[in-house]
Amino acid sequence: MIRNKRIITCAITGAATRPDQTPYLPITPEQIANSALEAGEAGAAIVHIHVREIETGKPSMKIELYQDVVDRIKSRNSELIINLTTGPGGTCLPQFEGLDHGSKAPRLLSAEERVKHIEIIKPDICSLDFNTMNLDGTAIRVNHPQICKEMLARIQSVGTKPELEIFDSGDLRIALEMLSEGVINKPALWQFAMGIKYGWDATPDALHFAQSQLPQNSIWSAFGISRAEMPMVALASIYGGHVRVGMEDNIYLSHGQLATTNAELVQKAKRIIEDLGYSVATPHDTRQLLHLDKG
Repeated sequence: MIRNKRIITCAITGAATRPDQTPYLPITPEQIANSALEAGEAGAAIVHIHVREIETGKPSMKIELYQDVVDRIKSRNSELIINLTTGPGGTCLPQFEGLDHGSKAPRLLSAEERVKHIEIIKPDICSLDFNTMNLDGTAIRVNHPQICKEMLARIQSVGTKPELEIFDSGDLRIALEMLSEGVINKPALWQFAMGIKYGWDATPDALHFAQSQLPQNSIWSAFGISRAEMPMVALASIYGGHVRVGMEDNIYLSHGQLATTNAELVQKAKRIIEDLGYSVATPHDTRQLLHLDKG
């Protein structure tokens, strides 16, 4: 039965994982696309894509890099579901010496800039953050509800399904309000980010509470950071959700052993899911589960 299937998303490279942390992090469009394709062969139905500056490995928002990755993936696997990020552009670095006059927050971008690549490429899915929170003691993640609403309007107008990224209870309430107001098209797709400092704890109690706040029969997934990645695969599967793994969230296959590919992390998640008595959703299954009309 399709309700006993679990979708695996693979987050290929992210924005926070650094090349100096692992030599296996995909950087170039070719590396990111190849890693995504390998993850698909290993059992992932969805690949979540960030892009990097080729020379430095730093996070990028260049549309041509996104387009290159997407074209490379589609040319070899047209069924694999592509999920592009819209996270960049929401980080504020406060200028403490200028607080009397307010910070210019030069890294905060408009809704238009943050989803321009979505309007052009029109992927199946894109992530959408709702959190405003401290990140690591130096930066603040800022997602104003008005910006989120404009991003939602632009995303949904091109037929892309927003994946609602929920980091804590406050942003869950904001998203639920937007759902009730009709700003978010139904059925919504939810994802809980567990174990990020100053957000949800990566615990059974926190995940149980989070998913219990959703409307009945909601479609949701969860991921854990670092050592919580695979335990969260098990918990989410048991609680009726779907899962995410990948080098964006965790670079280790086991204690002290770096994953050499994203496919290794997908294979491990697949074993956990199947050992628990569930099966892994194919891209075709996933399109049905998520009510995706494309493909």
